[in-house]
Amino acid sequence: MLSLPLDTELPWLMAGVTAYGVATLSSWHSAWRGRSHASFMLASLLVAVVLLATAIALRWMRTGYGPFLTLFEVLLSNLFSLGLIYLLVYWRYPLARPGALVVLPLLLLLSFWLRAVSPEAGQLPATYLSIWLWVHVGVGKVFLGLCLAAVGIAGVLLLRRLPGFGRLLGSLPADEVLDVPVWRLMSVAFIFHSLMLIAGAVWAQDAWGRFWAWDPLETWAFVTWLALGLSLHARLTWQIPLWSGWLMVLGVFCLAFLTFFGVPFSSLGPHKGIL
Repeated sequence: MLSLPLDTELPWLMAGVTAYGVATLSSWHSAWRGRSHASFMLASLLVAVVLLATAIALRWMRTGYGPFLTLFEVLLSNLFSLGLIYLLVYWRYPLARPGALVVLPLLLLLSFWLRAVSPEAGQLPATYLSIWLWVHVGVGKVFLGLCLAAVGIAGVLLLRRLPGFGRLLGSLPADEVLDVPVWRLMSVAFIFHSLMLIAGAVWAQDAWGRFWAWDPLETWAFVTWLALGLSLHARLTWQIPLWSGWLMVLGVFCLAFLTFFGVPFSSLGPHKGIL
């Protein structure tokens, strides 16, 4: 651990958030003008991710532990990981790009929350010194990132039904076309959520001598897994209306968001503050 000033990482954080802001403006300008700014968007997202990675590295050197303990660190690490995963989705899956209109404002909202949280460091418990914690947290972040990418597209499709937005978003592909990447991304997210539960159980056995204890975070993670699984089952089994499916996706994301950012910091269980 280095004796760096408390606010060493903050300028890098603010620069990364600014890059997200530039990307957000670019995405909406692109929709308004009906033009593609894909190269500029990719560059802006890449700059944001690199700047946030630098902020995390500086904080890591200052605190001596990874960014997964306090609420500030959880928000910072997810601001980076969500941006990185969305950057990869945006780059490799062009059909998912319209979702940037919703994804990037959500990342900005997350950054505003982050700036309102104290950046004080915490104390690392001995139970966190396990490779399975890294696996558990890593696959969990991939799950949330893919879920966010799907929610971005679903959000755009729902926005298109509001007065005034239909014309603004009229240049985007048809609803039936954009509905496909929503469920593909959620299907892959379901796999990573399942891996997160398995890795978490192995870590729990290593840390506390039990695979499962129904603590609040375990319970809500399982509820999210059930909700996502049932949504996918409904999509494959029944001809549900498109808007109903998109609302189901948003509901799953709300559950996931609560599980990642709410339960760990309102619970006194052993999971407190790890995600």
